[in-house]
Amino acid sequence: MCPDYLKKTKVVQFIVAIVGLILLFAGLRYVLQEIVLFNFTGIHNYYETSRRPIFYIIDNSYYAIKAILYSTLIYLAIKFMETNDHNKAELNLLKSQISPHFLFNTLNAFYVELIDDKPETAKDIHKLSELLRYVTYDSQKDVVLLKNEIQFLKDYIHFFNKRFESDFSVTFQVTGNLKNQEIPSLILIHFIENLFKHGVVNDKKNPATINIIIHEQFIEVSTRNKILTSDKFMESGIGTQNVKRRLTTLFNTNYKLVYTKETPYFNTYLKMPL
Repeated sequence: MCPDYLKKTKVVQFIVAIVGLILLFAGLRYVLQEIVLFNFTGIHNYYETSRRPIFYIIDNSYYAIKAILYSTLIYLAIKFMETNDHNKAELNLLKSQISPHFLFNTLNAFYVELIDDKPETAKDIHKLSELLRYVTYDSQKDVVLLKNEIQFLKDYIHFFNKRFESDFSVTFQVTGNLKNQEIPSLILIHFIENLFKHGVVNDKKNPATINIIIHEQFIEVSTRNKILTSDKFMESGIGTQNVKRRLTTLFNTNYKLVYTKETPYFNTYLKMPL
């Protein structure tokens, strides 16, 4: 009753519905107490003078109205909390949209200012903007285009290349036919991120490698890197466990994920359907 009438501000219908509920309550109670129960016990709940319809309805309305008012107040309280939470959620969503939008506009302004005088810096700003845009928006989808994910990895690796400059020693190779295949978002970055976080990426004699092979029905991803002496490459970390759970949820057992440590090297291998 409350969702149908109060939500649409149908006050008259709400009042009529309350009267109807009171009559229904009085009628049901009369049948149960004065007919059914009387047949079993031979005892009336009301005196004979009190069993007149008008008196019976007025007397029982006291009990009916309490239940109706309590339920209505509970409904209004719940709707108030839901509306309040909804408004907060909308505000938080608005804030989350304003901040990235402001950031992208700022980066775009820098790009426009620098494109003529410092084109290389401007290109880096553009790559950074695209990388952030992908993480903020595109990666929120359950699946993304494989070619977009690989471009994201290239942009990610590009900034490490800028950081280490001539000492950068990572090979990134993609082979196979890259079309419009789709994969779960942000699966591949787990392996690349771990390589740069825990691996040696500036040793010319021991370059880190990242290989992606695209087949017709599946994709293979493998990485190999020398482990930092000051770090322990934890293959049972939270990120790894999350990736395993996600892959299992998506593909059941139809995938292969292997981590191998061959001191001082660490290898990863993933095979999953497309």
